[in-house]
Amino acid sequence: MLTGEIKNKVDRIWETFWTGGVTNPLTVIEQFTYLIFIKSLDDKQVQSEAEANLLGVEPKIIFDSEHEDLRWHNFKEFDAEKMYDTVANKVFPFIKKLNGDSSSSFSKYMGDAMFQIPTPLMLQKIVNGIDELELEGDIKGDLYEYLLSKLSTSGTNGQFRTPRHIIKMMVELMKPTPSDIIIDPACGTSGFLIGASEYLKDKHGDLFNSEELKYHYNNTMFNGNDMDSTMLRIGTMNMLLHDVENPQIEYRDSLSKRNTDREKYTLVLANPPFKGSLDEESVADDLLRISNTKRTEILFLSLMLRILKSGGRCAVIVPDGVLFGSTKAHKSIREEIVEKNKLEAVISMPSGVFKPYAGVSTAILIFTKTGIGGTDNVWFYDMEADGYSLDDKREKIEDSDIEDIIERFNNIENEKTRERTEKSFLVPKEEIAENNYDLSINRYKEIVYEEIEYEAPEKIIGYVRELEEEVYAGLDKIEKLVK
Repeated sequence: MLTGEIKNKVDRIWETFWTGGVTNPLTVIEQFTYLIFIKSLDDKQVQSEAEANLLGVEPKIIFDSEHEDLRWHNFKEFDAEKMYDTVANKVFPFIKKLNGDSSSSFSKYMGDAMFQIPTPLMLQKIVNGIDELELEGDIKGDLYEYLLSKLSTSGTNGQFRTPRHIIKMMVELMKPTPSDIIIDPACGTSGFLIGASEYLKDKHGDLFNSEELKYHYNNTMFNGNDMDSTMLRIGTMNMLLHDVENPQIEYRDSLSKRNTDREKYTLVLANPPFKGSLDEESVADDLLRISNTKRTEILFLSLMLRILKSGGRCAVIVPDGVLFGSTKAHKSIREEIVEKNKLEAVISMPSGVFKPYAGVSTAILIFTKTGIGGTDNVWFYDMEADGYSLDDKREKIEDSDIEDIIERFNNIENEKTRERTEKSFLVPKEEIAENNYDLSINRYKEIVYEEIEYEAPEKIIGYVRELEEEVYAGLDKIEKLVK
């Protein structure tokens, strides 16, 4: 978590952008990201040089001897004019060509990136401000989240960032493997892809001992689509900073006819946009066969079934309406997942999870594509707390169901004895089918009402009279004192 001190420093940098005339929040985030990226490249080389010196091996070089002036720790010492000239005319062109391969995601989306800090003095203030930030370990991810939180409403297509602790929970539930081919079809800043990459480094670090798996990790494992070029640039930089060299991130409308992906991936991790509706003519025909609708949240579920290989798994965030909506499209997509595939879990989340963007109630669906059914019992969990307050401030609190969710999902056989009055329980497929494939937990949860006994009305009235007499007695005392 970012400390209050770091947040204050970030706010001051943001104010420098704002007072300098850069007032579009996305532009601020983009320019801020470029500079963090530039600093992180130098930090990585400094670390590599230190490790190489200790181990007696060759360091991984990003800036060779001819480009020493382009390193953060050098140009930050320049006067304002020289710093501006170096960053605008040397450092920026350097990072745009960093990956070399013009076909790489990084090169594609950095190609039209623009340096938009208007004056030398403003750049100097921002560089000095960023230099004071301690961006060690997981702080960079928290910093991204804090910057993105300044986009106080969802995007024009209904997208909003997914909190990192929710991403981490979903990744831990799905347990990515070194051989997985992972996609987020609405990837934004690549949060889910980074969450999966960090999980693999932590749990399967030995994959880097295999040249084949290492190549897969860097080039073919991580895939993403998005329609926002700014988010694609931020996302590809974010992936590179997390040591994924060439993620397959595309500028693409995942729902359109142009997306021809079929049975290509083994794992989907996503929080697709809940735009509400779109132009039906642009939607791929085969997505409409399952659910003939304009609603993106339903179409994305159809897409996930199409792009997954048989046996592929999916964890996706959906608005609550998907769980119980009564339209033909809502029912047909739920029936498709339950009857023709294997629905494993429905985790209902509290409505404050996506504040300050929106108070929308959401759930996580976890299923496996089989094409031949397989749903037996569906596990439901009623998450009441996620470790943060459920208001706009989203301050850290002690109450959290996340560890319990992961523990119970990993030992789902033990859930068979759970009562419907508890936070989690299993529901047979047959019961779900009888309820029009309704997947809302309230349909199946039993609520125990405690009988409360009140005293007789006459007694309550007597108490009120006694209180009244005490009030009047008090007033009499006050009246005597003021006479």
